[in-house]
Amino acid sequence: MNNEFLRTMSERRSVSTVDESAPGDDALRELLAAVVPVADHKGLRPWRLVVHRGDDRLRVGDALAQGDLKRSQEPEAKEVEHFRKKATRAPLLIAIIAERRSRKLPKWEQEAVASGAAHLLELALFAAGWGVMWRSGVGTETKAVRRLYGLEKRDRLLGWLYVGGIPERSDGRRTTKPKKRPDPAQFLSRLPAE
Repeated sequence: MNNEFLRTMSERRSVSTVDESAPGDDALRELLAAVVPVADHKGLRPWRLVVHRGDDRLRVGDALAQGDLKRSQEPEAKEVEHFRKKATRAPLLIAIIAERRSRKLPKWEQEAVASGAAHLLELALFAAGWGVMWRSGVGTETKAVRRLYGLEKRDRLLGWLYVGGIPERSDGRRTTKPKKRPDPAQFLSRLPAE
């Protein structure tokens, strides 16, 4: 395959272990230029990204630990530590938020656009040499996490992109290898005969 974009897409993989390097804001803005043209019915741009670096990541961990507890309740210290550790597994977290911007278009379609934007950003980061893993889970729907991001009832947190440098092995090679992919033919079909 000689098309660089298709090669990047075919080699993309989630990188769960990253080092402490991360793209700066200028590099992120440059990569986002490739995301903005995502397929988007009516051009609503029904998504936003929230960047977390340094101690901002701890606020994510605290909100995850708080979960659905009442504001007057405090999570146990070990819970807080557990979620803070999860939130700091990468030097850069990017929250992906789908914001419903129109009642005329289905909610699922607007969430699909936000997912598409997130995946394009993930591809752009990977192509630029960064390790990326999209993490989500039940914590995205908890009261404390929704409050952290100021989400309206119609909005949905789709998860976080965890971003960092790809560590090198002792022999100087990158630790990522392309994964074996399924045969694409299994995903193609035709309408049944009448």
